[in-house]
Amino acid sequence: FGTTDIYVFCYVASYSLELLFLCRRLGVELGKVQVYQEANRETRVQIEESVRGKDVFIIQTISKDVNTTIMELLIMVYACRTSCARNIIGVIPYFPYSKQCKMRKRGSIVSKLLASMMCKAGLTHLITMDLHQKEIQGFFNIPVDNLRASPFLLQYIQEEIPDYRNAVIVAKSPASAKRAQSFAERLRLGIAVIHGEAQDAESDLVDGRHSPPTVKNIGAIHPSLEIPLLIPKEKPPITVVGDVGGRIAIIVDDIIDDVDSFLAAAETLKERGAYKIFVMATHGILSSDAPRLIEESAIDEVVVTNTIPHEIQKLQCPKIKTVDISMILSEAIRRIHNGESMSYLFRNIGMDD
Repeated sequence: FGTTDIYVFCYVASYSLELLFLCRRLGVELGKVQVYQEANRETRVQIEESVRGKDVFIIQTISKDVNTTIMELLIMVYACRTSCARNIIGVIPYFPYSKQCKMRKRGSIVSKLLASMMCKAGLTHLITMDLHQKEIQGFFNIPVDNLRASPFLLQYIQEEIPDYRNAVIVAKSPASAKRAQSFAERLRLGIAVIHGEAQDAESDLVDGRHSPPTVKNIGAIHPSLEIPLLIPKEKPPITVVGDVGGRIAIIVDDIIDDVDSFLAAAETLKERGAYKIFVMATHGILSSDAPRLIEESAIDEVVVTNTIPHEIQKLQCPKIKTVDISMILSEAIRRIHNGESMSYLFRNIGMDD
């Protein structure tokens, strides 16, 4: 970090082995802090060294108890703010509640609420990776660096998948087609898209325009007005757009949590003649019975990064492989602390990536 009078402290709300590697790359030690829950389940944070006038990087990996993890982060940010830290940078590789970034019926945009809470607590900068929707960056009124894991996943494909030139990149739904296209163009491979009954239902009800009742209320509408009703959607029979016969199928997505849609896609690809099936994703949440279902499925390998700790899931399912992305996080921390440009970390990244 040079000879500046600013020091970096990495405070960790959820401890994991990868964070030791990250700190080792930076040449710093983890800051001294106590985070614990009292008998009434309230979270208490006590910082045990001075952070006055310093750059504080709070590295938060999201655990299974996501709400407790968020409270730990908010309280720790506020504790650093009231302790007169110069800058408070949150390093959150997986941004929680990122799927709740659109209005659905009478719901709420929870990721917007979470962004407001982080800013209000005192966060001055955010480092994250592969947001579910890039537009989430607009929910913050502080700088946001949305890093990409695709270079590490592409490197894994080239080095660890034999005969990857005979592969085809697959989007398990039309919503994933842009990501699949990005992978395919960089690897000079073909692309296939699964469309029909197996597609993710997330594309339905994307905004709040479904709120009004679909049944015409005669008393509320003027008799002279004839408002046309929206025709309900009906999914077509499942189809695969693209040739996967006799080839390796590589399904790409940003999050793998509930694996039902991935299992259905794998079965479809097997029926269409794919002889090997890989799943590549940035964030491996792998909730509930996901490891067991993957082990019993037609999927040959699931490759995820270590943005979320998943050591237990790997013990339950040998098919799960991990790609380390601590290198890019440590470089982002170093550049922000030294006031260097971040453009090097976004080389060859287009608007659609």
